[in-house]
Amino acid sequence: MNQMVRPPRRVVAERVTLAHGGGGKAMRDLIEDVFTSVFAPPGMEDQARLSDPSMLEPGAQLAFTTDGFVVSPMEFPGGDIGTIAVCGTVNDLAVGGARPLWLSAAFIIEEGVEITTLRRIAASMQRAAEEAGVRIVTGDTKVVGKGSGDGVFVTTSGIGVIPPSRSLLAETVRPGDIAIVSGVLGDHGAAILAARGDMALTTDVRSDCQPLNHLIEAVLAAAPDTRAARDATRGGLASALNEIAGSAGIGIEIIEADLPMRQEVKGVCEILGLDPLYLANEGTLVLFVPPDQAAQALAAMQSVPAGLDARVIGKAVAAHPGTVIMKTVLGGARIVDMLVGEQLPRIC
Repeated sequence: MNQMVRPPRRVVAERVTLAHGGGGKAMRDLIEDVFTSVFAPPGMEDQARLSDPSMLEPGAQLAFTTDGFVVSPMEFPGGDIGTIAVCGTVNDLAVGGARPLWLSAAFIIEEGVEITTLRRIAASMQRAAEEAGVRIVTGDTKVVGKGSGDGVFVTTSGIGVIPPSRSLLAETVRPGDIAIVSGVLGDHGAAILAARGDMALTTDVRSDCQPLNHLIEAVLAAAPDTRAARDATRGGLASALNEIAGSAGIGIEIIEADLPMRQEVKGVCEILGLDPLYLANEGTLVLFVPPDQAAQALAAMQSVPAGLDARVIGKAVAAHPGTVIMKTVLGGARIVDMLVGEQLPRIC
């Protein structure tokens, strides 16, 4: 006897209402139509049941991370909150040496958000997941009243596997190691600032939001002794370098003239009095490699789309441990300290 197949649920409303978070038919319609029809998770249980052969390798480690995303505006040149939610979590796994496998996604949606907006966000998430080679396998949806939120907030968690004998740790960076960035700096922060429209800025800069796991795999294949990597998100390159210097107990020296940065980004920073070293990136990382593998690492980066603009920017030194120094284009030097407060809130 043939089983009856229930037709797919469809959302009729044009905007999210409190009923879409009430646990009934309206909520089920929203979840199935907008999210699970796109993500295609393995079943509709309250948990995802997962297995992968890489988990069984002797010495393999599971990597787990979670992050919340509150970017404003939700959609901007080069991406949206859904793209960031996937790429940000994938990249947090990748810079630790993990191969990302699965993500969860939880949505807090303000009453009144257009259903078409949610569809675009879900589609962006799925495209980013496919690019990274990961699956969104479970999640949650909540709706809050008008004025109790701000559009859509997304929390993603990710699980990956760190292969045996692989270790990317900031504490392993040694004096002499070479610092390389994978691309131009500050694009995401500048794109968000222009998209807000508060300053009447006009720029063609787009967010660099992209997954970096394929880039990391290429680098590790070419330079297996790579020490550490950090994605330069909130706090920008400056914060990433300071975190590494503090963890490793070494100094870091970078050269201002070697920093890859668009003139448009420099111009935005000059107008607003911002320091581009602290502008956020969502698809750029900095890594440290032994000097005898730096050329291989740089070539590997430049061989993949996410690393076409990769460049050596400096090195780790024994002097001034825990401090980052930049040699300026004027011939001087200045300390690049950790950011106090936040130059630009709600950027990711």
